[in-house]
Amino acid sequence: MVDESQDISRKEQMACALWFINRKGQVIERFLGIEHVSDTTSSYLKMILEELFSKHGLCISRLRAQGYDGASNMRGEFNGLKALILRQNGSAYYVHCFAHQLQLALITIAKNHAQIASLFSLGNNVVNVVGASCKRRDHLRETQFTKIIEALQMVNFNLDRA
Repeated sequence: MVDESQDISRKEQMACALWFINRKGQVIERFLGIEHVSDTTSSYLKMILEELFSKHGLCISRLRAQGYDGASNMRGEFNGLKALILRQNGSAYYVHCFAHQLQLALITIAKNHAQIASLFSLGNNVVNVVGASCKRRDHLRETQFTKIIEALQMVNFNLDRA
């Protein structure tokens, strides 16, 4: 799974995570790394991805799936990263990122239902107001901690009485 975006300092970066099956048949997820990218063309991203794989002793020929968001440089049929990797490895099937699919579904629902749009707007405002202040963030954490402790004490009290 690869995604690229700007960090807080406006530098483009590419994040890569892997899923694989271990010898016990368990699915393992590993964060491979974040690489600074000076260009977001599919050919440049492929080069950086190959370097990242090489650094960890991996090779694209063993890749069995690839997942990205809907950006054309990632999923483009002819020149996207998906197509470049498929040309090199026909077994690296493309899967659209489920998190991005969920985000697109939520956006569509919010556009068609005013109450849901209002809920997301309110949530966004709370995050912005609380996140902008260390004091507010600390106060929220302390309040939530207190509520969790009280809830746990109530559960223990009820268990003791049962």
